Amino acid sequence: MLISWEWLSDYVKLDLPTDQVVDRWAMSGLNHESTQWVEGVPVIDLEVTSNRADCLGHIGIAREAAVLYDIALTIPNPNLKTSSRSVHDVLTVENRFEQACPRYTARVIQGVKIGPSPEWLAKRLRAIGVRPNNNVVDATNYVMMECGQPLHAFDLAKVKSNKIIVRAAVDRENFQAIDHRSYVLDSQMVVIADAQRPLALGGVMGGLDSEVSDSTVDLLIESACFLPMAIRRTARKLKLHSPSSHRFERRIDPNGLDWASMRCCQLILELAGGELLDGLIDTHGEPTVAGPIQLRRHRVAQVLGIEVPWDRCGQILTKLGCKVDSQSDCMTVEAPSFRQDLTREADLIEEIARIHGYQKIPENASVPMVASSRRPKDTMMHSVRAIACGAGFNETLNPSLIGKSVLDRISPWGSQDPLTTWVPLLEGASCLRRSLIPSLIAARLHNQAQSNRDVRLFETANVYLPQGDRLPKEQFHLGCISESDPRVIRGVFEEIVQRVWGPEGPELQERLIDFDFSEKGSTVAWFYQDQMLAWVGSLSRAVATSSKIDGSVAIGELDLDLLLVWARSVPKLKALSPYPAMLRDLNFVVDEGLYWSALRATISDAAGPLCKEIAFQEIYRDTKRDGAGKKRVLLTLTLQSDSETLKSDQAEALVGSVIAACQSKHGATLLA
Repeated sequence: MLISWEWLSDYVKLDLPTDQVVDRWAMSGLNHESTQWVEGVPVIDLEVTSNRADCLGHIGIAREAAVLYDIALTIPNPNLKTSSRSVHDVLTVENRFEQACPRYTARVIQGVKIGPSPEWLAKRLRAIGVRPNNNVVDATNYVMMECGQPLHAFDLAKVKSNKIIVRAAVDRENFQAIDHRSYVLDSQMVVIADAQRPLALGGVMGGLDSEVSDSTVDLLIESACFLPMAIRRTARKLKLHSPSSHRFERRIDPNGLDWASMRCCQLILELAGGELLDGLIDTHGEPTVAGPIQLRRHRVAQVLGIEVPWDRCGQILTKLGCKVDSQSDCMTVEAPSFRQDLTREADLIEEIARIHGYQKIPENASVPMVASSRRPKDTMMHSVRAIACGAGFNETLNPSLIGKSVLDRISPWGSQDPLTTWVPLLEGASCLRRSLIPSLIAARLHNQAQSNRDVRLFETANVYLPQGDRLPKEQFHLGCISESDPRVIRGVFEEIVQRVWGPEGPELQERLIDFDFSEKGSTVAWFYQDQMLAWVGSLSRAVATSSKIDGSVAIGELDLDLLLVWARSVPKLKALSPYPAMLRDLNFVVDEGLYWSALRATISDAAGPLCKEIAFQEIYRDTKRDGAGKKRVLLTLTLQSDSETLKSDQAEALVGSVIAACQSKHGATLLA
C-alpha cells in the first residue's frame, strides 16, 4: 500500500520525521517496505497483511498513526446539497445475486462536465502510482485510495431502460472490459448489467460499453459490497486483478458504502459540477452489527506477561473505533465494522499489545503456561499412523472436494447425494466427498502416471454424509489403498483395532457385503451394534478398467470416530508367563464356505484360557483327495499356563477338545 505523506496530513498532523513514524508503524504490524520521493513528496510503501483491509486506504493508516501517537484524527464529513428530484425517478436497481453481492447502493448526478482533474488531485494520484484520467474517474480512484472502498461511475445515458440488475453471469457470456480486452464469463461470476447486457464485472472492473467519456453528462455512482470468495475466484480464473478486486478479496467495511458514495459525489460536484439527485438506492439498508466480545482483565496479563493499566486498555480499544463498556474486571467490546478481523478476546489483547508497544514487553516476561495432556484422539492417531506406516503405507493429504465421475460417486457409508459447493475451489470439483476412496484412487492414478504402480497410500480426514435438511454428519475416517491383496489392508485394520481397543474392547460381527464399486464376494465388513466400523475389499474390474487403473486394487475404510468410542486411554500391560509354551499344528479339511472367524471362535471356546494364540497359517485345496467344495486350513495353537508348566497329557487333552468341537460344529476332519 503506497501512502503519500502529504495526503496523509489531511487526516492526522504528524510533526515527526518519516523514519520515526514508519519504524513505529513497523512495530505495530505495518511493515515498511521502502520510502521514495515522488514530485517532492515522500511516498511510503507499507506491507498490509490480508486481515487488515481497513489499512488499504489513507484514512486507515492515519487512524493507526492517531492511535499510536495519541493525536486527533480528522475524517471529512461530506455535506451534500441535493435537488428536489429523486434518484428513484430516473433509476431502478434489482439485486438478483445477494449470495455474491449482499449490498448495492447507487446515486445519480446530472449535468456534469468531464474534464481534466486539478493538479493537486492528479499529483496525489500520480504519487501512489495511479494514472490520472478525468475528473470523474479520478474522483472514484481518489476515494478508493482514501478510505479503501472501491467505487465505479457509469455513464447513465448508456444504461438501457435506466435499470441496473445485479445478477450472475450467463455461462459463456462475453464481457468487454475497460482494458479493451474481452472475457468469457461463467455463472458463478457477478455482473452489473442493464436490461440488455453486462456493464461491469462486479468487484473487479468496469465495462467498455458504459465507461465515462468526454460526452458524459449524467452519472451513476456505484458503491457496493461483494463477498471475498466470489471476487477472488473471478479474478483468479480470468487472471484479471485490479485495485478493486484486491480490496474486495480482503473484505471491505460493509457499513462504509454510504460515506464513500457521498464523499465521491462531493468531489465530483466540486470538480465537474452538476446536480445530485435526492436519495440513495440501497438494496440492503440494514447495517451489519458484530457481536460483543468479552475481555477479561486477568487474561491480558496472562497472555502478554506484563500488566497493562486497565484504563489504558479501554483507551486503546476506544481509539481504534471500538465501543467499550468497561467494568472493574471485564469489559464488553464491540468492534467497528471496518475491523472485521476482531472476533475474539485474543484479537483484542493483540491490539492492546501492538498499540501499547511490543518493545515494552521484556524478553524475560513470565507467561504462565500449563502443559496439556494428549487427547484420546491424539493417542489413537499416533497408533493408527504408526501401524499404517509400519505396514509400508505412505500418508497422503487430499482436498475434501471431488468431482462427479463414477469414481467420485463411491459412497459405502450412505446413499444420499453429496453436498455441492456454490463456488468450487478447485476446477471440476464441487462435491464434498462421502468417502476417502475416490481421493486415494486419484492419488494412485497420479502415481501410476509417474510409473509408480506398487504404491500403498493412506489418508485420515473427514467425510461429509448428508442428512437431508440438516447439517451434514462429519465422520473422521482412515482410508487405505494398496496392491491387489485386500489382506494387507485387513491386517492393518485388525492391528489398529487390537492396539486401540485391546482385549477388553467390544465384540465385532464380521459380514460379507457387496458394493457396486467392489468385486463381488471380495468385501468384508465389521459391525458394532449394526454400525459399520470398517470394510475391506477389491475394486471391481469394471470400475478399474473404466478409470484406466493398471492391475487389481485393494481398498478399505475405517470409521475412526467409532473406533475412538472404545479407545483405551492407557494401554494395560499383561504379565508374561514364566512357563514355557507348547505349539500344536492342526490341519483341518472343512467346507469351502466356512469362514475363518467361525472356525477360530469354535477353537477359542473349546481350548479355553490355556490357548494364548490361534494363528492362521494357510489355505490350500486338493480336490482329488478331499473332493470338490472342500479346503484345508492349517493353523497353529499356542498353549501356555500362567501358573505351571503344562504336561503333555494336558496339552493332548486340550487339543482333543478342539478337534472334537470342530468336528461337531463344522464337520471338520483332521489330517494326520
